[in-house]
Amino acid sequence: MNLHEYQAKLLFEQYDIPVPPGKPAKSVAEASKCAAELGGDSWVVKAQVHAGGRGKAGGVKLVNGNDELEEYVKSLLGTQLVTKQSGPAGNPVDCVLVSALSEIESELYLGMLVDRADRRIAVMASRAGGMDIEEVAATEPEKIFTFMVDPVMGMQNHQCRRLGFQLEFNATQQKQLIAILRSIYQLFVDKDLSLVEINPLIISKAGDLEALDAKVSVDDNALYRQADLEQWRDAAQEDEKENAAREFDLNYISLDGNIACMVNGAGLAMATMDIIKLHGGEPANFLDVGGGATKERVAEAFKLIVSDQKVEAILVNIFGGIVRCDLIAEGIIAAVKEVGVKVPVVARLEGTKVEEGKRMLEESGLAIISADDLTDAANKVVASVKGGAS
Repeated sequence: MNLHEYQAKLLFEQYDIPVPPGKPAKSVAEASKCAAELGGDSWVVKAQVHAGGRGKAGGVKLVNGNDELEEYVKSLLGTQLVTKQSGPAGNPVDCVLVSALSEIESELYLGMLVDRADRRIAVMASRAGGMDIEEVAATEPEKIFTFMVDPVMGMQNHQCRRLGFQLEFNATQQKQLIAILRSIYQLFVDKDLSLVEINPLIISKAGDLEALDAKVSVDDNALYRQADLEQWRDAAQEDEKENAAREFDLNYISLDGNIACMVNGAGLAMATMDIIKLHGGEPANFLDVGGGATKERVAEAFKLIVSDQKVEAILVNIFGGIVRCDLIAEGIIAAVKEVGVKVPVVARLEGTKVEEGKRMLEESGLAIISADDLTDAANKVVASVKGGAS
């Protein structure tokens, strides 16, 4: 779960990580009030969306005077901001952050994330702040410095000092960096985060470090113990179908293809998407209905699938271990009838009561194409998209 910048900065303030003064606003009047409370006659206004690249997309602007502030906020609120990370539809701008100006001497990058390969929290930093860190990593990897935090020992001061030397900090900045890193690490652990990114972390004209931006992601699997953070979830910034899937405990992720998948088990779902691509197709989604799939959950899964206008065929791939194939077949038949599926459906069932399940599909009178194995299923669903299945 991603947080908005203003929410992330509230967490930063709780952990004594320096940020410029700022206030969120959801109307022009609120923005004007925030600016008055901050003081001065110039402010930075930032669109609050869950997508990077806001500045290049026109979602960040330095405004001078209240008239320019109100004009810019009015132009943002209620619109869709399209960035390189948002997709063509963009993200809705329902809130802006009005911040006081910071005097910038230089910009850096600082990040902390879970490195799953090493099973440790990784710290990344670079003097090339304010830029696309992915581009820096690809073209100038020597400019990125990293270290891993031992989960038993925790973050060590000597690791922070070495990073400070690599970033060419003076003694004062070294101390500030140590404090910031230790605070971010504590925040990371306390709040079950998966990512903290500060881009840019600035050195001010006075020589101090300050988090000018803040990106925070919370591990979805830990939200049951982070109720306060879960209340900050902005569903409008997330995929509508993924939100609907969450309500029924379905693991669903939208993709760009035209062949929808409904599978029980994450590993089997990955294998299903791979074999669709192997045979020349493109998966439209990742959808794991889980080992305890029921008739009702299968029906909801079909509703999600057919709500995607890109879908031209559906592949159901179920291994009946915990759940019986005849019950899955019953769910598929009921779902096809209820939802009114108008695209080809290919079903591959295997496992407990598989013969009963196949017979139910064949005798249903519905246009459900039965497959003998996964390769056969992939061939048939790809062919159905191309108009060749029978």
